[in-house]
Amino acid sequence: MTTVHRARAVRLTEDGEQHPDWAVAVTGALLTAAGPYEEVRAAAGGHARVREWDGVLAPGRYEPYAPVLLETAYYPDPQEADELGTAPLTGDALAALGMSEARWGWSARRGLQRLLAAGTTALSGPFAHPAVRTAVERSGIRVLPGPPAGPRALAVPGPADFAVFADDGSALATVLDGRLVHRRR
Repeated sequence: MTTVHRARAVRLTEDGEQHPDWAVAVTGALLTAAGPYEEVRAAAGGHARVREWDGVLAPGRYEPYAPVLLETAYYPDPQEADELGTAPLTGDALAALGMSEARWGWSARRGLQRLLAAGTTALSGPFAHPAVRTAVERSGIRVLPGPPAGPRALAVPGPADFAVFADDGSALATVLDGRLVHRRR
């Protein structure tokens, strides 16, 4: 099935020009078209699903500090908020928790949810904790061996990894391999 993502504007590169009333088409895990909405919609056919976004659709963010964020901080469960608060715990507070591999995995999943909510579609690696590595692999987020050589870009055809950003820079939605993995409520 094809999904057409129509946005107020589309940026094909992270620092590129905004194209008002453009759209992208996604079939499976691939970005199959990008251009003016009417053209993309017509090419996608009458059975395509259309998602409309009041933001700028662009390549997602790359997080170069992912190993530090996910392996040196604990992201408390909401049920622990009364005892631990909601901010990530590091240093002595982290050491006092007596982290097991299972707890590292739960923390990594919550940390990844925060990254996806920020529009992140790629991370640096590698990850030393097996539970963190497993959480990252299961999330579908891309792990790159180092920073991208140039500006991140949407390619047609190419992986359907992108985010839609509000005017304040926050992510309205994050898409990985054509799957909507975060949507701000």
